[in-house]
Amino acid sequence: MFLLAMLIGLLSGLVSVTIKNITYGIEWILDQLAIVSKNGIYFILPIVGLWLVYLFVKYVSKQKIEHAIPSILFSLSKKNGLLKRSKIYLPLITAPLTAGFGGSVGLLGPAIASASAVSSNISQLFHVDRKTRTLLIGCAAAGAIASIFQSPIAAIIFAIEVFSLDLTFASLLPLLIASVSSVLTSYFFVGNSVLFTYSVSTPFALRDTLFFIILGIGTGIASIYFSKIYFAVYKFFERFKSNGQKLVVGGLAIGVMLYFIPPLYGEGFGFINDLLEGNHLHALGETPFDNYLDNIWVVIALLIGITIFKAVAMSTTFAAGGAGGIIIPTMVMGSALGNVVAKIINNIGLGFQVSESSFTLIGMAGLIAGVLHAPLTAIFLIAEITGGYQLFVPLMITVSMSFIITKSAIDHTIYTKELAEKGELLTHNKDQSVLTLMRLDNVIEQDFTVLYPEMSLGDMLHQGVAKSSRNLFPVVDEQRQMVGIILLDNIRDVMFDQTLYESTTVETFMHNPPEHIYYETDSMKIVMKKFQDTGAWNLPVIKDGIYYGFVSKSKLLTAYRRELINFTS
Repeated sequence: MFLLAMLIGLLSGLVSVTIKNITYGIEWILDQLAIVSKNGIYFILPIVGLWLVYLFVKYVSKQKIEHAIPSILFSLSKKNGLLKRSKIYLPLITAPLTAGFGGSVGLLGPAIASASAVSSNISQLFHVDRKTRTLLIGCAAAGAIASIFQSPIAAIIFAIEVFSLDLTFASLLPLLIASVSSVLTSYFFVGNSVLFTYSVSTPFALRDTLFFIILGIGTGIASIYFSKIYFAVYKFFERFKSNGQKLVVGGLAIGVMLYFIPPLYGEGFGFINDLLEGNHLHALGETPFDNYLDNIWVVIALLIGITIFKAVAMSTTFAAGGAGGIIIPTMVMGSALGNVVAKIINNIGLGFQVSESSFTLIGMAGLIAGVLHAPLTAIFLIAEITGGYQLFVPLMITVSMSFIITKSAIDHTIYTKELAEKGELLTHNKDQSVLTLMRLDNVIEQDFTVLYPEMSLGDMLHQGVAKSSRNLFPVVDEQRQMVGIILLDNIRDVMFDQTLYESTTVETFMHNPPEHIYYETDSMKIVMKKFQDTGAWNLPVIKDGIYYGFVSKSKLLTAYRRELINFTS
């Protein structure tokens, strides 16, 4: 297990380095063109990138682009952690094309997806069980994050918070080994410098507590906005029936946004570093408003624009057919918001002075905590990537406020909303997770003798009761649609009265079941609730509108207990 974790950490580091270098290579080439044609090229690049992704998907991969983290979570809950080999290389192509040509997305999600596919296929090669495979996929995710951010502790916490892994001694060591080996791989290729250049110039002061609370409230509201705008943009693009229309509309929209707000281009690490260094003019780049940047309130307005439109640009990129991740765009948006709050405090004229760099970093943490519902990841990630832990107290204040506000308003993240609505999400709630892992097919019984409404009592007894070991009989029509059920208790007092054998029919004794289980739509959680609400011992299953079988409470509870033991052992 430890050797596998080390191998997966190494390969995750290689995946992360590869996807970054491909993207940066594309950006470097395009930057040379942008120098010649100024911002005008931003109108063209997003459409070109999305078109290349579209052509690759349609004619080469022939597989629909899936969002990285949600697809992994679905695989863990419904496919035993099995991922196709094609998932290894597809993100390494589609994500760099999207981000490199100006799509406002990150690379972390695709790196995690590719590394997880590597881990899944290695797990299959060594024939490990589902639970071990899940842990190794967590190792891959931790390795990808550790490599990109060079933050092994935050990487472990991310795997635990987002992938709902149990923090035990057995799981901690593999995650730690994978993270360390991935970081060493990153050191080998890119050195050991921290991602963001920052040193704490102003220590935490008690008088600033209120400002960090305000920042927490602001990042909480911004996190809610981020999630809402994501789904709203997707809903808007659903009106376009063809992928070509989505591509053109999305590409033009992104191009316009990039023309007026160049920092929206690609990932945005350079923008964050410029803000940390206090160089907001370089961070904003060349815009149509350059003549007004000597006014600090114009600068603040532009930074607010980045805060608002980063989420719009990212969502548009996804909806138009691009590939990428949401974590780094979240950090860019948070850095802009944190810097805005600090600039307002410093320039409002009340005599207050706070560190704009510190607020920039803490704003990132607030957005990560709110958007991802991962507060511990946010705290340790920002602490590690800056190479120090001096900001722990303000980080805790802002992150906790942001998380409380967002969690109270939005139950599920962008990653988990759709899966949760379908009952396909694993969480730290063991009862919910066990029900998610259970399969309805495994508890359906089909050895019931079928009766028909027009059958006589005599035929029912001779062809049904006499040949069945069950005390329950489904009644169906000619199309096998269920019309009722009969219990042995319903006919016990007349089954020996031969005068009724020909004069009465099944229809006389049948009645409706207390509830139905619908194969296509009912999750195991719903199935369990139906048994709880009705008090029934058997409920019929309807598949494609016709009778399919029964689920018994005893078999359901036996399967639940078995899965619970496997899940918690």
